[in-house]
Amino acid sequence: MAAILLSVSCSHTSKPSRSSSPLVLISSLKPASKPSSISWASSISDISISVNSLAGISFPHTDNRQIGVVQAAWTRRSRGEAAKKPNRKSWRQRTDMYMRPFLLNVFFSKRFIHAKVMHRGTSKVVSVASTNAKDLRNTLPSLTDYDACRTIGQLIAERSKEADVFAMAFEPKKNERIEGKLGIVLDTIKENGIIFV
Repeated sequence: MAAILLSVSCSHTSKPSRSSSPLVLISSLKPASKPSSISWASSISDISISVNSLAGISFPHTDNRQIGVVQAAWTRRSRGEAAKKPNRKSWRQRTDMYMRPFLLNVFFSKRFIHAKVMHRGTSKVVSVASTNAKDLRNTLPSLTDYDACRTIGQLIAERSKEADVFAMAFEPKKNERIEGKLGIVLDTIKENGIIFV
């Protein structure tokens, strides 16, 4: 009967100490009996493992963290790294086109109001509304007042729903406040069942 000693390390340090590791004794190693079948599993020996003197061994303190789980790395680029690759887009710039594919654009000129919804990936215009259109130019008393803004918002919402677009994004320009005529257009679109993401 053969006996084999194995040392198992229980400490979390890079250099395991021999004094603190328990001994696992493989008590009996029986030779393989006559195989009952031709499979490879029948030729493996029967091994029984017993662990001795584990009661007296004190294991090092372990907290609630899962050992072996690597924490996520901080993905923000440093200023020096950004300076080396200034043309590389950020994570938001690379994924925003797919997370928020439909973008609303509203333009106010001195004479008209223009609004359109565009698909970012294909640059396809989904819906358009303008007070310069023939049907609105002849019916609205003013092409730039608050009533015209409500009309443009309602038309954009209806035409977007016809194109199966029920959620869109709006990105204001730098130092642009969402108030006044722009606020009226956006509120009218929301009231007609479009969600802003």
